[in-house]
Amino acid sequence: MNRILIHILFIIAVLGCGLLIGINNIPGEWYQSLAKPAFNPPNWIFAPVWSALYIIIGFVGARTFLNYRASAAMRFWVAQMIFNFAWSPLFFGFQEIALALIVIIALLISILGFMAVSRRQDYLSALLFVPYLAWVSFATLLNTSIFLMN
Repeated sequence: MNRILIHILFIIAVLGCGLLIGINNIPGEWYQSLAKPAFNPPNWIFAPVWSALYIIIGFVGARTFLNYRASAAMRFWVAQMIFNFAWSPLFFGFQEIALALIVIIALLISILGFMAVSRRQDYLSALLFVPYLAWVSFATLLNTSIFLMN
């Protein structure tokens, strides 16, 4: 299959799944009622940030699939997608702040694992995950703060 087509398919799949999960797990009254830290960003910022990150994640996933399909990097990439897609339903859908915190920590670890093993074989992919790592680190701090405050 054409490499460009694989990149497009990965981006569409990741972005599409992320948007579908986001639409079905919109922060509602429950979330609004929670105590949140002063650094909690406005709700409108999450959709554009995640959309940009999902495009990057899809691009990196395609690169890894095409070049290192049977590698530890691909396994970490799949793991981080599972944790990523599990977080919103746990936090917003099931309102399980503690369980969501465990999942986001696992997500953070899997992102770091991906970056560590990719750095040697595909430095660009590891580098492209830096904004994702920064955002998930911030989200982990936010999840932790909400857990402790509620």
